[in-house]
Amino acid sequence: MTDENTKPKTAGTEPTVPDWLIPSRVYDILKWLGLIVLPALAVFVSTVGPAWGWPHVDAIVTTLNALGIFAGALIGVSAIKQRLDLAA
Repeated sequence: MTDENTKPKTAGTEPTVPDWLIPSRVYDILKWLGLIVLPALAVFVSTVGPAWGWPHVDAIVTTLNALGIFAGALIGVSAIKQRLDLAA
């Protein structure tokens, strides 16, 4: 009777997957959203919203800016983790 948990693992039997916070495709999308889309949308809403009489423009702009900062924080943490993993 053998216990599978006690078997030694041999090198090369499992694919090596980097242990980064987010995958590269998600990183690219978050970067695009955080650096281009959300700030541009916030400026658009703050400019056009009052002209069209949209309610709660300030709250919408604040939310869009907060989402942009959140996306930037996620990509920043992932980039730092990637650099640390590659340096190790």
